[in-house]
Amino acid sequence: MTSPLTVSDRGHEMSGVVRAGESWAEAARRTCASHHAEPVPLDLSGEVKRFQIEHDRRVALRAMTRGDLGDVVRWLGADHVMRWFAAHGEPTLERVTARYGPRIDGMEPTRMWVVEVNGRSVGFCQDYRLRDHPEFAALTPDPDAVAVDYAIGEPHLVGHGVGAAMLWVWLASAVRRYRDVTTYFAAPDHRNEASLRVLDKVGFVRGTWFDQGLPDGSTATLVGCSLDVAQVVGRPAPAGRT
Repeated sequence: MTSPLTVSDRGHEMSGVVRAGESWAEAARRTCASHHAEPVPLDLSGEVKRFQIEHDRRVALRAMTRGDLGDVVRWLGADHVMRWFAAHGEPTLERVTARYGPRIDGMEPTRMWVVEVNGRSVGFCQDYRLRDHPEFAALTPDPDAVAVDYAIGEPHLVGHGVGAAMLWVWLASAVRRYRDVTTYFAAPDHRNEASLRVLDKVGFVRGTWFDQGLPDGSTATLVGCSLDVAQVVGRPAPAGRT
């Protein structure tokens, strides 16, 4: 069975199909192979998997350093981010350093990344294996999944597709770094429809709702979202092969 797919490029739409055993990303690359560009998701939540080619925006991830923590403080303090991080207290440099410094230094299993758009730092994300956090691992059918959390910190970029592009770049990175993992997981607050919609667009599927205790003693209700790695982005080549 095949599934329909489109790739848009500056007003021109190329039609294709996802063949049996082929990931959506692989099918999109094959459909626009002559354009020598990497397609990114426009919306993968519908029956037709819709991709686009971006010519003017380059989104990348790089490892976070302690020199980035001043930006992290500013991003966490932005109104659209602070709403979801308020339970951790005022994002002072001291608090942010205490929380993220050990992760940056490799003392904790969570890996930290800075999101760049055309070379400018605009937000951050982190990833970790759920089995390193048993309280989360019990909430997904795949306790060996890798989880991702993220925030676009610059207010003027919110709602312009940066989140979806960032997650797509993260997916490509995670496939190379976690070769044995078959599922990715994210769990935004159930009220954070913008974040949930971003996950929809890159191929995550909404699942179980669950409660999580927060540092200030309150409770957040989160929505567990899962992505099938083989179906959406495909498996990486074996180590040592291209």
